[in-house]
Amino acid sequence: MPVTNLKHKIKIEKSLTKKTTMLSGNSFGIYFCLTADYNAVVYFKPLNDFFPDTAFEVKKGILLNFERDLIEEDDVEYALDVMTLFNKQPQLVLKTPKQVAKVKNAINLVVEEYNTAASYIMMKTLLKVLLLSLIRIGNENFIAQDLKQKRVFDFLELMETSFLKETKANYYAKELGITEKRLNQILTEKLNLTAKQIIQQRQITEAKRQLVKSEITIKELAFELGFESLSSFSRFFKKHTGVSPSKFSVDLK
Repeated sequence: MPVTNLKHKIKIEKSLTKKTTMLSGNSFGIYFCLTADYNAVVYFKPLNDFFPDTAFEVKKGILLNFERDLIEEDDVEYALDVMTLFNKQPQLVLKTPKQVAKVKNAINLVVEEYNTAASYIMMKTLLKVLLLSLIRIGNENFIAQDLKQKRVFDFLELMETSFLKETKANYYAKELGITEKRLNQILTEKLNLTAKQIIQQRQITEAKRQLVKSEITIKELAFELGFESLSSFSRFFKKHTGVSPSKFSVDLK
Protein backbone atom coordinates (compact mmCIF):
# COMPACT_ATOMS: atom_id res chain seq x y z
CA MET A 1 0.00 0.00 0.00
CA PRO A 2 1.40 3.45 -0.89
CA VAL A 3 2.65 5.65 1.93
CA THR A 4 0.02 8.31 1.17
CA ASN A 5 -2.77 5.76 1.66
CA LEU A 6 -1.19 4.43 4.85
CA LYS A 7 -1.23 7.88 6.42
CA HIS A 8 -5.02 7.74 6.15
CA LYS A 9 -4.94 4.52 8.16
CA ILE A 10 -2.63 5.50 11.01
CA LYS A 11 -1.22 8.66 12.57
CA ILE A 12 1.13 9.41 15.44
CA GLU A 13 1.29 12.66 17.41
CA LYS A 14 3.27 13.84 20.45
CA SER A 15 0.35 15.14 22.50
CA LEU A 16 -3.38 14.75 23.11
CA THR A 17 -5.90 17.51 23.72
CA LYS A 18 -9.66 17.73 23.42
CA LYS A 19 -9.08 19.50 20.09
CA THR A 20 -7.07 16.60 18.66
CA THR A 21 -8.81 15.18 15.60
CA MET A 22 -9.03 11.40 15.26
CA LEU A 23 -8.83 9.68 11.86
CA SER A 24 -12.50 8.71 12.26
CA GLY A 25 -15.00 7.79 14.94
CA ASN A 26 -14.55 4.17 13.97
CA SER A 27 -10.84 4.14 14.82
CA PHE A 28 -8.78 3.02 17.78
CA GLY A 29 -6.70 5.39 19.89
CA ILE A 30 -3.88 4.73 22.37
CA TYR A 31 -2.14 7.46 24.36
CA PHE A 32 1.17 6.40 25.89
CA CYS A 33 2.42 8.33 28.94
CA LEU A 34 5.74 6.63 29.55
CA THR A 35 7.76 9.24 31.43
CA ALA A 36 8.07 7.08 34.56
CA ASP A 37 9.95 3.80 34.89
CA TYR A 38 6.99 2.24 36.69
CA ASN A 39 3.31 3.07 37.16
CA ALA A 40 3.33 4.57 33.67
CA VAL A 41 -0.13 4.82 32.10
CA VAL A 42 -1.56 3.85 28.72
CA TYR A 43 -5.01 5.26 27.87
CA PHE A 44 -7.43 3.69 25.38
CA LYS A 45 -10.06 5.10 23.01
CA PRO A 46 -12.34 2.25 21.87
CA LEU A 47 -14.24 2.32 18.58
CA ASN A 48 -16.92 5.03 18.53
CA ASP A 49 -15.90 6.26 21.97
CA PHE A 50 -13.56 8.79 23.58
CA PHE A 51 -10.44 8.83 25.71
CA PRO A 52 -11.12 9.07 29.46
CA ASP A 53 -10.95 12.66 30.78
CA THR A 54 -7.80 11.89 32.76
CA ALA A 55 -5.89 11.32 29.51
CA PHE A 56 -6.24 15.00 28.59
CA GLU A 57 -4.50 16.03 31.81
CA VAL A 58 -1.23 14.50 30.59
CA LYS A 59 0.70 17.09 28.59
CA LYS A 60 3.42 14.87 27.16
CA GLY A 61 2.97 11.50 25.53
CA ILE A 62 2.62 9.59 22.26
CA LEU A 63 -0.76 9.33 20.55
CA LEU A 64 -1.27 6.34 18.27
CA ASN A 65 -4.49 6.49 16.23
CA PHE A 66 -5.30 3.80 13.67
CA GLU A 67 -8.24 2.53 11.66
CA ARG A 68 -9.98 -0.71 12.48
CA ASP A 69 -8.98 -2.48 9.26
CA LEU A 70 -5.34 -2.52 10.37
CA ILE A 71 -6.31 -5.34 12.73
CA GLU A 72 -9.01 -6.98 10.59
CA GLU A 73 -7.35 -10.27 9.78
CA ASP A 74 -8.28 -13.91 9.38
CA ASP A 75 -7.00 -14.35 12.94
CA VAL A 76 -10.32 -13.92 14.74
CA GLU A 77 -8.83 -14.69 18.15
CA TYR A 78 -6.39 -11.79 17.79
CA ALA A 79 -9.17 -9.40 16.73
CA LEU A 80 -11.26 -10.42 19.73
CA ASP A 81 -8.29 -9.94 22.07
CA VAL A 82 -7.87 -6.40 20.72
CA MET A 83 -11.57 -5.69 21.30
CA THR A 84 -11.16 -6.95 24.86
CA LEU A 85 -8.14 -4.73 25.45
CA PHE A 86 -9.96 -1.58 24.37
CA ASN A 87 -13.36 -2.28 25.88
CA LYS A 88 -12.58 -3.77 29.27
CA GLN A 89 -10.27 -1.06 30.56
CA PRO A 90 -10.07 2.71 29.92
CA GLN A 91 -6.44 2.70 30.97
CA LEU A 92 -3.60 0.30 31.66
CA VAL A 93 -1.00 0.88 34.34
CA LEU A 94 2.48 -0.46 33.59
CA LYS A 95 3.51 -1.43 37.09
CA THR A 96 7.10 -2.56 36.59
CA PRO A 97 10.18 -1.23 34.78
CA LYS A 98 10.12 -4.40 32.65
CA GLN A 99 6.59 -3.66 31.45
CA VAL A 100 7.46 -0.04 30.68
CA ALA A 101 10.61 -1.03 28.77
CA LYS A 102 8.73 -3.63 26.74
CA VAL A 103 6.04 -1.17 25.65
CA LYS A 104 8.59 1.58 24.97
CA ASN A 105 10.57 -0.71 22.67
CA ALA A 106 7.44 -1.74 20.79
CA ILE A 107 6.08 1.80 20.33
CA ASN A 108 9.51 3.10 19.28
CA LEU A 109 9.60 0.56 16.45
CA VAL A 110 6.16 1.65 15.29
CA VAL A 111 7.16 5.33 15.39
CA GLU A 112 10.40 4.63 13.51
CA GLU A 113 8.54 2.78 10.75
CA TYR A 114 5.92 5.52 10.59
CA ASN A 115 8.57 8.21 10.13
CA THR A 116 10.56 6.34 7.46
CA ALA A 117 9.42 3.89 4.81
CA ALA A 118 5.99 3.24 6.34
CA SER A 119 5.56 -0.19 4.75
CA TYR A 120 1.96 -1.36 5.13
CA ILE A 121 2.91 -4.97 5.92
CA MET A 122 5.66 -3.94 8.32
CA MET A 123 3.39 -1.43 10.07
CA LYS A 124 0.67 -4.05 10.58
CA THR A 125 3.29 -6.46 11.95
CA LEU A 126 4.80 -3.95 14.38
CA LEU A 127 1.35 -2.78 15.45
CA LYS A 128 0.40 -6.38 16.18
CA VAL A 129 3.52 -6.86 18.31
CA LEU A 130 2.66 -3.71 20.28
CA LEU A 131 -0.97 -4.70 20.78
CA LEU A 132 -0.07 -8.23 21.83
CA SER A 133 2.33 -6.78 24.41
CA LEU A 134 -0.44 -4.58 25.81
CA ILE A 135 -2.89 -7.50 25.77
CA ARG A 136 -0.49 -9.63 27.78
CA ILE A 137 0.10 -6.88 30.33
CA GLY A 138 -3.64 -6.13 30.43
CA ASN A 139 -4.40 -9.75 31.25
CA GLU A 140 -2.01 -9.45 34.18
CA ASN A 141 -3.45 -6.16 35.40
CA PHE A 142 -7.16 -6.59 34.72
CA ILE A 143 -9.27 -3.62 35.77
CA ALA A 144 -12.90 -4.46 36.55
CA GLN A 145 -15.54 -2.50 34.62
CA ASP A 146 -19.17 -1.77 35.39
CA LEU A 147 -21.94 -4.03 34.10
CA LYS A 148 -22.85 -1.72 31.21
CA GLN A 149 -19.28 -1.78 29.92
CA LYS A 150 -19.32 -5.56 30.16
CA ARG A 151 -22.52 -5.63 28.11
CA VAL A 152 -20.81 -3.55 25.43
CA PHE A 153 -17.85 -5.91 25.32
CA ASP A 154 -20.07 -9.01 25.25
CA PHE A 155 -22.07 -7.53 22.36
CA LEU A 156 -18.95 -6.63 20.37
CA GLU A 157 -17.40 -10.04 20.99
CA LEU A 158 -20.56 -11.87 19.91
CA MET A 159 -21.01 -9.64 16.87
CA GLU A 160 -17.43 -10.24 15.75
CA THR A 161 -18.11 -13.97 15.41
CA SER A 162 -21.73 -13.79 14.23
CA PHE A 163 -22.28 -10.71 12.05
CA LEU A 164 -21.99 -12.63 8.76
CA LYS A 165 -25.04 -14.72 9.69
CA GLU A 166 -26.85 -12.55 12.22
CA THR A 167 -27.56 -8.92 11.34
CA LYS A 168 -30.63 -8.26 13.51
CA ALA A 169 -30.22 -6.49 16.84
CA ASN A 170 -32.90 -8.70 18.41
CA TYR A 171 -30.68 -11.79 18.01
CA TYR A 172 -27.86 -10.21 20.03
CA ALA A 173 -30.23 -8.93 22.71
CA LYS A 174 -31.65 -12.45 23.20
CA GLU A 175 -28.17 -13.96 23.39
CA LEU A 176 -27.20 -11.40 26.04
CA GLY A 177 -30.39 -11.99 28.00
CA ILE A 178 -31.73 -8.43 27.72
CA THR A 179 -34.32 -6.67 25.58
CA GLU A 180 -33.43 -5.03 22.29
CA LYS A 181 -34.49 -1.67 23.75
CA ARG A 182 -32.15 -2.12 26.72
CA LEU A 183 -29.28 -3.18 24.47
CA ASN A 184 -29.69 -0.06 22.35
CA GLN A 185 -29.90 2.12 25.47
CA ILE A 186 -26.56 0.77 26.73
CA LEU A 187 -24.83 1.00 23.33
CA THR A 188 -26.12 4.51 22.73
CA GLU A 189 -24.94 5.61 26.17
CA LYS A 190 -21.49 4.06 25.81
CA LEU A 191 -20.81 4.30 22.05
CA ASN A 192 -23.41 6.78 20.81
CA LEU A 193 -24.58 4.17 18.28
CA THR A 194 -27.39 1.63 18.13
CA ALA A 195 -26.80 -2.09 17.64
CA LYS A 196 -27.99 -1.83 14.04
CA GLN A 197 -25.54 0.99 13.30
CA ILE A 198 -22.62 -0.94 14.80
CA ILE A 199 -23.50 -4.09 12.85
CA GLN A 200 -23.74 -2.11 9.62
CA GLN A 201 -20.42 -0.45 10.35
CA ARG A 202 -18.88 -3.90 10.78
CA GLN A 203 -20.43 -5.07 7.50
CA ILE A 204 -18.89 -2.12 5.67
CA THR A 205 -15.47 -2.79 7.20
CA GLU A 206 -15.66 -6.45 6.14
CA ALA A 207 -16.89 -5.52 2.68
CA LYS A 208 -13.95 -3.17 2.16
CA ARG A 209 -11.53 -5.83 3.42
CA GLN A 210 -12.89 -8.40 1.00
CA LEU A 211 -12.89 -5.96 -1.90
CA VAL A 212 -9.23 -5.17 -1.20
CA LYS A 213 -8.38 -8.90 -1.18
CA SER A 214 -10.31 -9.41 -4.47
CA GLU A 215 -10.66 -13.16 -3.85
CA ILE A 216 -14.42 -13.32 -4.49
CA THR A 217 -16.82 -11.49 -6.79
CA ILE A 218 -18.96 -8.62 -5.57
CA LYS A 219 -22.06 -10.79 -6.00
CA GLU A 220 -20.50 -13.53 -3.85
CA LEU A 221 -19.56 -10.91 -1.26
CA ALA A 222 -23.13 -9.62 -1.17
CA PHE A 223 -24.50 -13.06 -0.30
CA GLU A 224 -21.69 -13.72 2.19
CA LEU A 225 -22.69 -10.57 4.08
CA GLY A 226 -26.33 -11.68 4.20
CA PHE A 227 -27.83 -9.55 1.44
CA GLU A 228 -30.56 -11.05 -0.74
CA SER A 229 -29.28 -9.49 -3.96
CA LEU A 230 -26.34 -7.66 -5.48
CA SER A 231 -28.45 -4.54 -5.98
CA SER A 232 -29.45 -4.32 -2.30
CA PHE A 233 -25.80 -4.72 -1.25
CA SER A 234 -24.69 -2.07 -3.76
CA ARG A 235 -27.26 0.41 -2.44
CA PHE A 236 -26.20 -0.32 1.14
CA PHE A 237 -22.48 0.08 0.36
CA LYS A 238 -22.97 3.32 -1.58
CA LYS A 239 -25.17 4.78 1.17
CA HIS A 240 -22.41 4.27 3.74
CA THR A 241 -19.32 5.02 1.63
CA GLY A 242 -20.50 7.34 -1.13
CA VAL A 243 -19.34 4.99 -3.91
CA SER A 244 -20.52 1.67 -5.32
CA PRO A 245 -18.61 -1.57 -4.55
CA SER A 246 -17.41 -1.78 -8.16
CA LYS A 247 -16.17 1.82 -8.09
CA PHE A 248 -14.42 1.15 -4.79
CA SER A 249 -12.66 -1.87 -6.34
CA VAL A 250 -11.62 0.08 -9.43
CA ASP A 251 -10.18 2.91 -7.33
CA LEU A 252 -7.92 0.39 -5.55
CA LYS A 253 -6.19 -0.56 -8.80
